[in-house]
Amino acid sequence: MMQQPALRDTSSSIESQAAFAKMIADREARQAARPAIEQEGKTALMRLFTIAQGDSGQCRHVVAFLLGLYNGSRFKFDLTDFRAVDGEIFDDFIAVLKMDSQPQQEIHTYFVDGGTRFEQLAKDWGLKDHLVSATPD
Repeated sequence: MMQQPALRDTSSSIESQAAFAKMIADREARQAARPAIEQEGKTALMRLFTIAQGDSGQCRHVVAFLLGLYNGSRFKFDLTDFRAVDGEIFDDFIAVLKMDSQPQQEIHTYFVDGGTRFEQLAKDWGLKDHLVSATPD
């Protein structure tokens, strides 16, 4: 007795093609939106860096956010800090996160001598560097 060849499941093939087409369309839409996301993110980053150099109650949260993006292994950012800033600063945080989710460059390189400037923020605000081992007394 001859065995019939298995029928191909065309519905899963069509679903796969549709999923692939959606993935391509989503990627193209993200690429088309990228210049606006970059511009909004850069503008927000400049505002946040200016705030970080101030002395208001929200500055410390802004510094922690910026340093977390600069080097998250060294400078931990507590997500509940999002609750401690006003709406405009929060919106700037989100704009910078959107830009940095597909980074074109490291966050500190948007500034002249950025590495030094970010390190100085950490020093000025006394934020703990989690990679520096504690020295015994």
